[in-house]
Amino acid sequence: MANSIYKINKGINTSIEFKGLKAQYIWYLGGGLVGLMILFAIMYIIGINSFICVGLTLIAGAFLFMYVYKLSNTYGEHGMMKKVAKRSIPKTIKSYNRKLFVVWNKQSK
Repeated sequence: MANSIYKINKGINTSIEFKGLKAQYIWYLGGGLVGLMILFAIMYIIGINSFICVGLTLIAGAFLFMYVYKLSNTYGEHGMMKKVAKRSIPKTIKSYNRKLFVVWNKQSK
Protein backbone atom coordinates (compact mmCIF):
# COMPACT_ATOMS: atom_id res chain seq x y z
CA MET A 1 0.00 0.00 0.00
CA ALA A 2 3.06 2.24 -0.19
CA ASN A 3 2.35 3.17 -3.80
CA SER A 4 -0.75 5.34 -3.97
CA ILE A 5 -2.39 6.47 -7.18
CA TYR A 6 -3.81 9.60 -5.54
CA LYS A 7 -1.94 12.87 -5.62
CA ILE A 8 -1.76 14.79 -2.36
CA ASN A 9 -2.74 18.44 -2.59
CA LYS A 10 -0.16 20.32 -0.53
CA GLY A 11 -1.95 23.67 -0.98
CA ILE A 12 -4.86 22.97 1.34
CA ASN A 13 -6.09 26.01 3.32
CA THR A 14 -3.97 28.45 1.35
CA SER A 15 -5.46 31.40 -0.47
CA ILE A 16 -5.91 31.38 -4.21
CA GLU A 17 -3.16 33.22 -6.05
CA PHE A 18 -2.93 33.96 -9.76
CA LYS A 19 0.07 35.80 -11.19
CA GLY A 20 0.64 37.71 -7.96
CA LEU A 21 -3.01 38.57 -7.26
CA LYS A 22 -4.32 37.21 -4.00
CA ALA A 23 -7.81 36.09 -2.99
CA GLN A 24 -10.61 38.57 -3.75
CA TYR A 25 -8.48 40.79 -5.99
CA ILE A 26 -8.80 38.18 -8.76
CA TRP A 27 -12.55 38.78 -8.70
CA TYR A 28 -12.09 42.58 -8.65
CA LEU A 29 -9.89 42.39 -11.74
CA GLY A 30 -12.34 40.07 -13.51
CA GLY A 31 -15.27 42.36 -12.73
CA GLY A 32 -13.32 45.38 -13.93
CA LEU A 33 -12.47 43.66 -17.20
CA VAL A 34 -16.13 42.76 -17.77
CA GLY A 35 -17.02 46.39 -17.07
CA LEU A 36 -14.42 47.54 -19.61
CA MET A 37 -15.87 45.20 -22.23
CA ILE A 38 -19.34 46.63 -21.62
CA LEU A 39 -17.93 50.17 -21.81
CA PHE A 40 -16.24 49.34 -25.12
CA ALA A 41 -19.49 47.90 -26.51
CA ILE A 42 -21.46 50.99 -25.47
CA MET A 43 -18.92 53.36 -27.03
CA TYR A 44 -18.86 51.29 -30.23
CA ILE A 45 -22.67 51.19 -30.47
CA ILE A 46 -22.90 54.95 -29.92
CA GLY A 47 -20.71 55.41 -32.96
CA ILE A 48 -17.38 56.56 -31.55
CA ASN A 49 -14.41 55.79 -33.80
CA SER A 50 -13.08 52.24 -33.27
CA PHE A 51 -9.50 53.40 -32.64
CA ILE A 52 -10.66 55.80 -29.94
CA CYS A 53 -12.75 53.03 -28.33
CA VAL A 54 -9.81 50.64 -28.31
CA GLY A 55 -7.42 53.33 -27.06
CA LEU A 56 -9.65 54.41 -24.18
CA THR A 57 -10.32 50.81 -23.22
CA LEU A 58 -6.61 49.94 -23.23
CA ILE A 59 -5.73 52.99 -21.13
CA ALA A 60 -8.53 52.24 -18.65
CA GLY A 61 -7.44 48.58 -18.57
CA ALA A 62 -3.85 49.55 -17.78
CA PHE A 63 -5.02 51.75 -14.90
CA LEU A 64 -7.31 48.94 -13.69
CA PHE A 65 -4.43 46.44 -13.64
CA MET A 66 -2.12 48.86 -11.85
CA TYR A 67 -4.76 49.75 -9.25
CA VAL A 68 -5.78 46.15 -8.49
CA TYR A 69 -2.15 44.99 -8.23
CA LYS A 70 -1.42 47.97 -5.95
CA LEU A 71 -4.35 46.99 -3.70
CA SER A 72 -3.23 43.36 -3.66
CA ASN A 73 0.35 44.26 -2.73
CA THR A 74 -0.68 46.89 -0.15
CA TYR A 75 -3.37 45.03 1.76
CA GLY A 76 -2.71 41.37 1.04
CA GLU A 77 -5.27 38.65 1.46
CA HIS A 78 -7.44 40.02 4.29
CA GLY A 79 -6.05 43.52 4.83
CA MET A 80 -8.60 45.48 2.83
CA MET A 81 -11.52 43.74 4.54
CA LYS A 82 -9.94 44.57 7.90
CA LYS A 83 -9.56 48.22 6.89
CA VAL A 84 -13.20 48.46 5.82
CA ALA A 85 -14.34 46.73 9.03
CA LYS A 86 -12.23 49.07 11.15
CA ARG A 87 -14.15 52.06 9.79
CA SER A 88 -17.41 50.68 11.21
CA ILE A 89 -16.09 50.49 14.78
CA PRO A 90 -17.28 53.53 16.76
CA LYS A 91 -14.64 55.76 18.32
CA THR A 92 -16.65 56.22 21.54
CA ILE A 93 -19.79 54.77 23.05
CA LYS A 94 -21.96 57.21 24.99
CA SER A 95 -24.51 56.04 27.51
CA TYR A 96 -26.46 58.60 29.50
CA ASN A 97 -28.08 56.10 31.86
CA ARG A 98 -27.24 52.75 33.41
CA LYS A 99 -30.58 51.07 32.72
CA LEU A 100 -29.21 48.84 29.96
CA PHE A 101 -26.41 47.52 32.16
CA VAL A 102 -28.60 47.04 35.25
CA VAL A 103 -31.23 45.04 33.32
CA TRP A 104 -28.54 42.90 31.67
CA ASN A 105 -26.89 42.24 35.02
CA LYS A 106 -30.21 41.05 36.58
CA GLN A 107 -30.81 38.61 33.70
CA SER A 108 -27.42 36.98 34.01
CA LYS A 109 -27.96 36.02 37.68
